[in-house]
Amino acid sequence: MTVADSKKLKGFSDSVIRFLENIEYRRIDNADDLEDVARLRFKAFTAVGLAPQSGPLLIDELDFKPNAHVLGIFFDEQLVSTIRVHHVTAAERDSVAVSHFPDVMNPLLDAGKTFIDPVRFAADPELMRDYPALPYLTLRVATMATVYFDVDYCLSVIKPNHRAFYKRIFQSIELTEPRYFERYNSNIELHGANAHELKRTLFKRFPFFSSQPSERKLMFAPRSELMMPPLTIRPTARYALQQAG
Repeated sequence: MTVADSKKLKGFSDSVIRFLENIEYRRIDNADDLEDVARLRFKAFTAVGLAPQSGPLLIDELDFKPNAHVLGIFFDEQLVSTIRVHHVTAAERDSVAVSHFPDVMNPLLDAGKTFIDPVRFAADPELMRDYPALPYLTLRVATMATVYFDVDYCLSVIKPNHRAFYKRIFQSIELTEPRYFERYNSNIELHGANAHELKRTLFKRFPFFSSQPSERKLMFAPRSELMMPPLTIRPTARYALQQAG
């Protein structure tokens, strides 16, 4: 990386961290909030031609599985993006990656490998134009889950046009050949990022993905482990960087 590229990357990271200070994360675990998330999914998926034709809500059974974590990202008290992550193990295999690529995923799970499967990424298409950092702050949830659950891989179930982004940011590799799915009218790819390598390099390259254990616990710990369920979760990237320094 050249000096100019390094300065450009640092400038980008600094701007994302500043934007992160205006963001709140919230666990989505009641019906009203989930309906808001579903409407945002529909709005976002409609903008890229992926919304179903049956109605305005996008909620499926995987939202309610024990290994599912649905998060909302709020800016100025407004829901601006959302993502769902599944912690996938041999004992809990509910996830999009497993349902779409069972012949690839099940042998890995049988061998004891563990995964974070982040899907249902949706961001308000109008705000995306004004806040290009939004995808990074949404996918930050997946990186925190990767650390919290100490898995082997962070997966990406994506369309081909997103391949370059995930390779560049997460150093993901293809786990199988692309497959055509009629429901998407597109090829779908399964990629995986080695979590141990990710933790070694990602937070140095993109410091805004950093977090403190307290934030990760509020995101993903069972409610029985929390003294009081959080209404909102404030990002801790800046504090994590200060401690690391």
